Amino acid sequence: MAAQTVLPGPVLPPLHADNCDPRPAGLCSDPGDSSSQFSRCYSKLRSLRPADGESCRTEINLLFDQLISDNYSHPYAGSSSIRPEDVCALLVQASRLVQFSQEHLVSKLCQLIHHLLNRLQVIVDDQSLDSLVSYAIQALRSCNCWTHSEILQALAALVYGNGPKCQRHLPDLLGRDGILLCYSDLGQPDVELRRSAIHCMANLCLGMPGQPYLEEPYRGVCFRTFLQMLQSPKPLGVDDIIFCTLLANALKGVQCFLNGGKVKMGPDEQLGSLLAVLKKYMFYGLPGMTLEMPAVLYPAPLPQYEGTTAVKPELPRDVQSTSKPTGNKKRKSRGRGRKAGSEGRQDEDPEEPLQEAASWAGLSPLKAGGGVEDSRNRPSWTALRPQGHPAGRDRDGAAPLYPHWKKISSSDSEFSDPEGGVQGKLRLYQARVRQGALHCFLSLVKCVEKRVLYGYWSSFIPDAPGTGGPPSLTLLTIVLKDPSPKARAGALQVLSALLEGSRQFLSAAEDTSEPRRAFTPLSATLAASLRELHRCLLLALLAESSSQTLTQVIKCLANLVSNVPYSRLRPGLLSPLWRQIKPYVRHRDVNVRVSSLTLLGAILSAQPPQSEVELLLRQPGSGGGSGVLTPQELRSTDNWRKPNPGLPHARRESPPESRDAPGEPCWLLRLCVSLVTLPREDPYSDSDTGTAPGSPFEPSPVRLEALQVLAHLVKGYFSIAQASLLELGEVSASCLREADPSIQLHGAKLLEELGSGIIQQHKSDSPVPPDGRVPVSQVVQFWTEVLGGPLTGALQSEQHPTLQTSACDTLSSILPQAFSCLPDKSQVLCITVLLGLTYSENSLVKAAAVRALGVYILFPCLREDVMFVADTANAILTSLDDRSPNVRAKAAWSLGNLTDTLIVNMESVGQDFQEEFSDLLLLKMLKSATQASNDKDRVKSNAVRALGNLLHFLQPQHLERPSFGPPLGEAVRALIGTVRGEATMKVRWNACYALGNAFRNPALPLGTAPWTSEAYSALTCVVKSCKNFKVRIKSAMALAVPASRECYGDPAQFGEVWAALAQALERSEDTEDFLEYRYCASLRAQLCRALLHLLGLARPEDLPGVQASMSERGEAMRGYLVRYHSGGGEGDEPGDCPEPRERLQGLEETLGHLRGLEGDCDPPGPLLRVLQFLEGIQKSCQELQAA
Repeated sequence: MAAQTVLPGPVLPPLHADNCDPRPAGLCSDPGDSSSQFSRCYSKLRSLRPADGESCRTEINLLFDQLISDNYSHPYAGSSSIRPEDVCALLVQASRLVQFSQEHLVSKLCQLIHHLLNRLQVIVDDQSLDSLVSYAIQALRSCNCWTHSEILQALAALVYGNGPKCQRHLPDLLGRDGILLCYSDLGQPDVELRRSAIHCMANLCLGMPGQPYLEEPYRGVCFRTFLQMLQSPKPLGVDDIIFCTLLANALKGVQCFLNGGKVKMGPDEQLGSLLAVLKKYMFYGLPGMTLEMPAVLYPAPLPQYEGTTAVKPELPRDVQSTSKPTGNKKRKSRGRGRKAGSEGRQDEDPEEPLQEAASWAGLSPLKAGGGVEDSRNRPSWTALRPQGHPAGRDRDGAAPLYPHWKKISSSDSEFSDPEGGVQGKLRLYQARVRQGALHCFLSLVKCVEKRVLYGYWSSFIPDAPGTGGPPSLTLLTIVLKDPSPKARAGALQVLSALLEGSRQFLSAAEDTSEPRRAFTPLSATLAASLRELHRCLLLALLAESSSQTLTQVIKCLANLVSNVPYSRLRPGLLSPLWRQIKPYVRHRDVNVRVSSLTLLGAILSAQPPQSEVELLLRQPGSGGGSGVLTPQELRSTDNWRKPNPGLPHARRESPPESRDAPGEPCWLLRLCVSLVTLPREDPYSDSDTGTAPGSPFEPSPVRLEALQVLAHLVKGYFSIAQASLLELGEVSASCLREADPSIQLHGAKLLEELGSGIIQQHKSDSPVPPDGRVPVSQVVQFWTEVLGGPLTGALQSEQHPTLQTSACDTLSSILPQAFSCLPDKSQVLCITVLLGLTYSENSLVKAAAVRALGVYILFPCLREDVMFVADTANAILTSLDDRSPNVRAKAAWSLGNLTDTLIVNMESVGQDFQEEFSDLLLLKMLKSATQASNDKDRVKSNAVRALGNLLHFLQPQHLERPSFGPPLGEAVRALIGTVRGEATMKVRWNACYALGNAFRNPALPLGTAPWTSEAYSALTCVVKSCKNFKVRIKSAMALAVPASRECYGDPAQFGEVWAALAQALERSEDTEDFLEYRYCASLRAQLCRALLHLLGLARPEDLPGVQASMSERGEAMRGYLVRYHSGGGEGDEPGDCPEPRERLQGLEETLGHLRGLEGDCDPPGPLLRVLQFLEGIQKSCQELQAA
């Protein structure tokens, strides 16, 4: 039997230009004429006809060799002119010429298919795919087994991303007894065939963007095959490297399956089995340890048993035979020396390098409790350098912060070492397996619900440092000890994905109270885990040397900080992180600098703002990280960014004694301002993208991140930033003058945050004392400069609507007290621009403009201006008819604010404003609000608020006009329908409030209008049965609003309202939602208040109905009414109800009103029983007060 012509390589990613080159020796053509040679060969192949003659076979073989010999991936090969359809046509023609009996040509054709599709990056069209896949399947059935490896390799290239298009062939490939299932079976003795079959199945599962994915049941068949392969032990006699390629292909298949969409995994055995194999192979071949994993991981709050042994994994015989002791050999080269050093330290303590790094950082890597020691009582790590040694080097010339794996290179250059080549190659392939497992894990995290994965956290995230015995193996083990930078980066990406969006889950963490000794609650376990994450990631930050992986470390830290509830943990977690990240903002790599700024922004964004962070910001002598080097810089011989004495802006190299003098801004603010506005000290130090050609500034990503840090600083710690208010305004103005829209946008957002910070500081309930606030005169100066600068141009920048949107938001953040003091031209500019932008064609701009007008309409200096109110109302009503839901929602909110202004003006200005305001415009507003109340909930919630205000604002002269009659009824019925409807609770809450607001208008025909009974029926239904207690509270308040007995209609209507309130009071603790119990007291207080209000208006004919309800529910009502009038905790929230003394006074007034009815009641029985009931309540209250 003939031998194979080309041995298949190890794990070969399909359709990649770096795959093995199957060219025969001596046939490499000039790369410049690849396209012409392809055309010549294609023409010759087209001219041939199927034949079995020797000459024909020889010619076909020669043509195949010529096609295979070309390196189409060469940059000058001219392969871009080769059309994909020509490649497909050539392959189809070649398949017609090669008969299955010509096995050598079949093998050569399969090599050609693999070579062309990979080198030219061709995805086969449907017709050619069908023909070639059919050919490959038939070849597998017809040809001898020595050709099957090449056939499967070609099949893998054909089906790459084409799984759904192979529908006709899937039964032959993946059906019962399918070809791929047979070759991938665990009983298949040829491991190379198994690898190729797994490779084909992985490519079938691979999905292309915008294309459908492989359907069930074939996806499930592939996944089970991959999982079965990963769960099976290594076959005897199989080479380690070959087995690694098999594992890598199976892991790639799992990743393709997970990325294929429609994956729904719950906490079942399938997910547990997959997590178990992924954890097993995450540590595959990791130097110094082996891992025994259970077959299934189950969700549990505590880690499962995992057997670990801190011994070297057994090496293959061929590796053992070639390895020699190198500890005493002379180092002949730098590369040899590194290798010898790494092999000579295999028996050393693997924790030693991390302890060394921790000692330099002032940390304790094995400190009990997982906390990081407070660094305030120890010298800085930069001061701990041993005397007599150069910075960053130990006695042997090695960097002191290198962990054990730092002296092990994972590059392909190891293969040239005759002593360690096999072992180095094996380490490389084992690292690829670990990387594949981590990539699968990352895909799994993205497709499985976070709440499902929380139960498995203990298997992958440590909850305490190892204080004895074998440490648990987690993602942090890989981050700290894996010799492969790509594996470390993969583990960090998985950890970041797990942490992302976990804030709600981690909010249960707490360690502020004394620890419990009987058991460890989940809150304490989570808190310990968070402390350990901070400790280990900080160690990784100090030890990492790869810039790409260092970026992932810092991004992971930023994700961690963004999700940790620091207010529930003991302080001290952020201080070491803050101190150690500062030098990295000056790192040589731009991505490290950007991620460092992102981390600082995450620390500033921690909510609520942390006093620990405020102390760090106020610390003197911080100096922006100047004079402090990263561990990586200490290991570098060149000190990057040395101060240039000739540079006029030596911004970050000021002497330490001059930094952060009293009155100066904090170091972080000065650093970010300098990064944004000042030139780089060394314009040639960055090999970074993002820098415009010839630009003297930092790369754009650095400047953008610095602006975001400034925005976070202003938002969370405005008291620190306010001293630099005018300077930050100038920074924003300089950003708005630049040509880069991203810089302009972030400059505008910084302005918005500055304005919002000023507004928050000047609120009436602000904790900042008046003398600590920014003076209004300074605020006026600030906004005068801003409005006289480039912000106007940003407002008119139609080609950048996002910038216009942000500029509108900036205008809405002007302090109302300062707006009235601005020059008239500035005020007119703001109003004119915003009114004009409400007619913008861009929905984002229109929404921002109409929202800003909704803010301005509340300004005291503008709300009494009838012309401005009318112009704003017309702009809002126009936007309320927009087709964009976002615009309509903002318009409805602004309409609600405008109607609030009408109510305020009605009470403060009086009749003059009402007479000047257009009746026609008022009617238009009423109709538009009614129509908007039938819109989406986000529009409806403010539309009903506006309706309530408008119904309250209507005057008798309006109601006398026939044009107002029908719209009035429609508006009230819209509110009634919303109260009864299925809208969100917020909408129904607003509707109940709106009805109560309307009832305050004495001009409304409440009690006589036909909609009166409908309104009371809706409110009484809600007050008795709504699941949401806040809705019940607002309905009870609305029922207590009418000030006269006539508003409640006839005695039957009055009795229904009273009975409903009494029933609601009796059932005020009936709820299925435990969270509603916090509103029980407020609900009972409002119900008691409403009941007493009705009794204070009752007539003799109303009392029989009242007395009947008291007889039925009197005992339950008595206790609640006594508690209410005695101040027993009912309605104690501010603003809920009158004070207890006023409540007793109201009870006395109600009794006086009822006693005045004694002469009019016939029979007097109901009145007497009602009086007796209320007097008993009064007596009980007096007894409680006396006690």
